[in-house]
Amino acid sequence: MEQDSLSASTRLLRAGRPHVGWVNTPVTRASTYVFESVSQWRQTRAVREEQRTASYGARGTDSTFALEDALVELEGGHRAQLFPTGQAAIATMMLGLLQPNDHVLVTDAVYEPVRRFCAKHLARLGVNVEFYLPDGSDIASRLRPETKLIYAECPGSLAFEMLDLPALAQLARRCGCLLAVDNTWGSGLLYRPLSLGADISVLAATKYLGGHADVMMGALVSNERAWKAIQLASVDFGQTVGADDAYLVLRGLRSLAPRLQMHERHAMLVARWLEQQPQIARVICPALPSHPGHEIWRRDFNGTNGLLSVEFSQEFSQADVEATIDRLRLFGVGASWGGFESLVVPADMMKARTLCDWSQRGRVVRLHIGLENPEDLIADLRQALAPLKA
Repeated sequence: MEQDSLSASTRLLRAGRPHVGWVNTPVTRASTYVFESVSQWRQTRAVREEQRTASYGARGTDSTFALEDALVELEGGHRAQLFPTGQAAIATMMLGLLQPNDHVLVTDAVYEPVRRFCAKHLARLGVNVEFYLPDGSDIASRLRPETKLIYAECPGSLAFEMLDLPALAQLARRCGCLLAVDNTWGSGLLYRPLSLGADISVLAATKYLGGHADVMMGALVSNERAWKAIQLASVDFGQTVGADDAYLVLRGLRSLAPRLQMHERHAMLVARWLEQQPQIARVICPALPSHPGHEIWRRDFNGTNGLLSVEFSQEFSQADVEATIDRLRLFGVGASWGGFESLVVPADMMKARTLCDWSQRGRVVRLHIGLENPEDLIADLRQALAPLKA
């Protein structure tokens, strides 16, 4: 049977299994690689920038190579590179692609540590950073001849704004700049930016790819056009991951499809219940028909995950909202997501957006709906919301 004829979930079970016999690629903990001769050593060093080959632990081992192969299969790219965190992947990519006086367009819905990195470090190095509206409607007017990179999130952090990625990719191609997309939300199964025209897909493997809240990792999957600069920057900045972490993420990938299906089922039950609560002004989730970007989500995505945000009615203060969070018993207060557990965190939208006016909106709380019984989660939310009288 041809590999291309198999479903994505089936291919994911078989990806990254280069060894004959072993179901799981054995963990290769290694630093030094010993060569048989000086000639072999020289030949390896001569080709390792173009070919993936064993040469030194920081350049990869069987464990990291297997995970890279699986991520290429997942995202449909040319090559993949692993990093200690998602933030490390983004920062290394930008530093590798951008030079002083270059112009980069960054979504106003960007993950907040990336916003800080751009403001403090790219600006210090002479890179001109400009933010655009989360739906991308103003990008064409902001493009310059010196624009070298467009950085997108779809959906955006916290409020899950949607943009038309195929249209944005065409615009980037016409202007000769690269397009990178944070795909942590879509995780390769729900969304495939490279197939929609992006050059680089960024993944925080810490989240759904690992899936068990026990490993930190980031990854970039790119097309051939963007790969060389990413690889060189990764080597020059000393970016690498350990074999045990690579093994954990590869193991997590095997259950990614059923886990995401379960997260989706639970999240939609909770979201529809929250929509009926008088204390909640709006449930923010692109899979809901009420979401402004729902039609783009239906066209470009293969499902949703466990993330959603709620906007409280304007009458409730920050103290009211935080007291509600503190009453929750099954939701841990935690900033990450993508593991098996349910989480909650308040969102400061006035700080998280610079172009979007949230001054007349209610307080926002982000929820990650985990794998617990959704009836138990709804009961917990009910008792936490009960003291708030709308």
